This record gives sequence, C-alpha cells and structure tokens, in this order.
Amino acid sequence: MPLPLLAKASLIVTAVLLLGGATQSCIDNPYTAEPGWGKLPEGRTWGATSAIYPTNDGRHIWVAERCGANVCVDSDLDPILLFDLDGNLVRSFGAGLIAWPHGIHVDREDNVWIADAAGYAPIPEGWAHVIYKFSPTGELLMTLGQRGVAGDGKDTFRKPNDMVVAPNGDIFVADGHESGAGQPANNRIVRFSADGTYLGEFATAGDGRGELNEPHAIAMDSTGRIFVGDRQNSRVQIFDQDGNHLASWTQFGRPSGVYIDRNDILYVADSESNARRNPGWKRGIRIGSTRDGFVTAFIPDPEPDQDNSGTSGAEGVAVDADGNVYGAEVGPRRVVKYVLNR
Repeated sequence: MPLPLLAKASLIVTAVLLLGGATQSCIDNPYTAEPGWGKLPEGRTWGATSAIYPTNDGRHIWVAERCGANVCVDSDLDPILLFDLDGNLVRSFGAGLIAWPHGIHVDREDNVWIADAAGYAPIPEGWAHVIYKFSPTGELLMTLGQRGVAGDGKDTFRKPNDMVVAPNGDIFVADGHESGAGQPANNRIVRFSADGTYLGEFATAGDGRGELNEPHAIAMDSTGRIFVGDRQNSRVQIFDQDGNHLASWTQFGRPSGVYIDRNDILYVADSESNARRNPGWKRGIRIGSTRDGFVTAFIPDPEPDQDNSGTSGAEGVAVDADGNVYGAEVGPRRVVKYVLNR
C-alpha cells in the first residue's frame, strides 16, 4: 500500500537528519546571482531589508526596507517600494508610519500587508506592534493591533513578524519576534476574519510538537495548509487552519523567510545556520516541494564566513513570474536577484 503524503515526508526528514549538512553539497544551484538589483533614488541607500513579495502577476516586486538604516523612526523616506523586474522603482509609500518593517504579504486583490515588528532596533513609545493593510497605491485600509501597544490579547501583538491571507480572506498573523531577556515572544499564530474580527489563536512557546519559538515567517500552500518558519527551533512546522499540527520539517534549515509559489514550490531563506546555531547546516535559500518536503535546490549565502554568529544572507525570499529568486538581506542591506539558468 502506498505511504500517505505526510508519512513520506517524515521519511525524507529522517533521511536528511541522518545525512546532516553533508547533503547540501549534493544539491544543485541552478541560479546565477545578480547583486545590485533595485535602483533607489539618487542619494538614497538601502537599509536593512527582510520584507519582499511579488505582485500577483509576478511582474513586479514589493520590498519594504528600513529607510537606509535599521529603523524608520524620524525618517521622511517611504519604506514600501514597488520595483519592476529590472529593478526600476515604480512607486513608494509609507513614510512616517512604519518603524521596523519586517514581514510582507500581497493578497489576491494585490493589497500589501506589512508587519511592523519593532525587533532589535531601539523603538520609541507609540510605534510598531501592528499589522497594516494597504491598497496597491498606498491607501491605508486596515490596522490590526494597537500602534505602540505590546501585548498578547485579542487586539494586541508583541512584535508581529509576518502574516498570510487565506483565499476566504481570513488573516493569520505570526506573533512575534524574540528580542532578548525581558522581551519574550508571544509564540502564537493569531487568526482574524477579513474584517479584522478576532477568531482565535493556536500554538504556545516551546520546542515540542506544534510548539513555537519565534514564528519568524508564515505562508500557505494551495491546499490551505499553513507553513510557519519556527526559527529558534530550526524547523518549518505545518498546521491546518484550525491549528492542528501536521508535520515538522528540519531539512530546510533555520528558517527566517518562507514563500510558496502557485505550483506549491517552497522557498525557505536560512540566514542564521552556523556552527553555533543549527550546527552542520549552511546558510542560504533552500527550494523544494510542499507536497513531499524534498529539497531540490540550494542557493548558498554569498557571505563567505558561514561560521560567524550574526545574521547574513537573505532573511526574506520571493520569486517572480520567470522563476527568478530574490533574497532580501538584513545585514548586507541589499536585495540580490538570483536568475534561473535556462
């Protein structure tokens, strides 16, 4: 009798764990890096960048960067930028509203969702801890949470990382970002209806089955399953929309960014694996299938020092209509376009 899909995935996970990081040297990299993508206006430089997502037609790329620094407070620059695939700036918005853009999502109507997380940068009172929904032209349509108020209630977040919108309009928020002693992450997924009504939440802090330790990214496949980048636990966890745990995959490394395309190809940006965090694994972007969990390609981190303790390489990851991959980098402060070799 054929094995069920998740049973097959479990066998793949076991095989990868047994082989460890040695499997990475056997995985193909069918991409060529093109650094320098994304032309900013004269006099402006890239800041820390983790938020990147394509438009629905895959012909443009949204990026949210931190105003030439690692925080946008007191800046008059627009942090939300729309580029064509050649890296030409089309338009921008968001000045004076967002402190620390972290996650981004584009829903089926091409509305742009931004998580203002307030992570490691010093953020003054009255900023962040919210999810914003914008129209494609920059009109603010909805705010989830209370700006400047950190909490774990039905209408508050503590440094929300990312969000995804289901086909029926339900909103799932990955809350929130770990920032050290005295600032614990909420470690939960919060669900809202399309109009922002609280519907419930799932997951608690921990390293067990279905528990989370810094849900850093979130995405949804064509079947409606929710993929959470459980970063501190160095795994991707899969849930149904009611919060039932379906699987845990470690073969994609230590996930900072998660993106799933229309063909159910899973792209995971690992910006933190090294000798101290997730030993035996290398940083980079791993690519595989949501259906069986098999990793088919690996784009290595361009940073040569893979054993330092800091973040490098891509935290955010996106894919355009031509299959090219984009890595949004926090430490190097840039976006790298990886062109698929034809």
